[in-house]
Amino acid sequence: MLRVKDDGKERFPVIDFGNSDDLQVGDVVLAVGNPFGVGQTVTHGIVSAVARTQVGISDYQFFIQTDAAINPGNSGGALVDMAGRLVGINTAIFLALRRLAGRGLCHSRHHGAAVVSSARSGGSAVKRPWLGAKLQALTPELSQAFNLQRPSGVVITSVTDKGPAARAGLKAGDVIVSVGAQAVDDPNAFDYRFTTHELGGKVELGVVRGGKESKVAVALETAPELPRDEILIEARSPFTGAKVANLSPALADELRLDSSTEGVVVVEVADGTLAQQFGFQRGDVLLGVNGAKIAKTPICKGRPGRRRVWRITIQRGGQQISAVFGG
Repeated sequence: MLRVKDDGKERFPVIDFGNSDDLQVGDVVLAVGNPFGVGQTVTHGIVSAVARTQVGISDYQFFIQTDAAINPGNSGGALVDMAGRLVGINTAIFLALRRLAGRGLCHSRHHGAAVVSSARSGGSAVKRPWLGAKLQALTPELSQAFNLQRPSGVVITSVTDKGPAARAGLKAGDVIVSVGAQAVDDPNAFDYRFTTHELGGKVELGVVRGGKESKVAVALETAPELPRDEILIEARSPFTGAKVANLSPALADELRLDSSTEGVVVVEVADGTLAQQFGFQRGDVLLGVNGAKIAKTPICKGRPGRRRVWRITIQRGGQQISAVFGG
């Protein structure tokens, strides 16, 4: 945690923000950090790729890739352009056989600005805009079906009632091709472009419906929160050691679940517990136990009594899974 005490007497040096959207492959950049705790160090390299996705290290995957050396201790340091402006925040490095693979990943400065904005508001967690719709990538087949020139954009598959998308008039089957002035090619690009806008006001989405593109203004607001009523399950059962909570659109968004998902979800599994041994994971939605539907966390409080067999149904990754456990 970083704490800065501002008594009005100190003048802290600041860095100018650059526009990470203007970065191009081949641009020279500098990475600043404290690798291995040896002290402030500056390395240099080029931008190897932009909008790098599918790397599996963050919920919001839209990275700048650089061959500037980024070692343990560089994370959180600045990635700056040759004018000394902040364009990214060092995040991770790929290693191959314990050697540097020349692939460092950095969040854009827009991502950092969203975190700073949440911190200024006094929040303990980063708050991001919520669309209130489920999206999927646009395949070549879908592109032909929607009469698009190329498979670029995201398809809305469902819309949450009374959410920002629904209020803006968006419908299942609409294709979103841009956020503001930026084109989006896939769901990761949409997440980045949409969620790095500041809360409040609206943003225009480019939407294709019936082969015609139009602009739709969508409100930038957080997903609605409900009392989570988190409970640590201590009574002996396959769930012993799991913490569960009531799902809300906000929690579903946090766990990357469909915003329309309802019920009780696992939010934490303690190490060495029965829940971990039985393979339960954060994000598992509890659908039923021994034929009883699990709708709210209070039903998890009761002592289940001694059972020899547990029949449990969960939802994970959009798939329904049923299993039988010995008591």
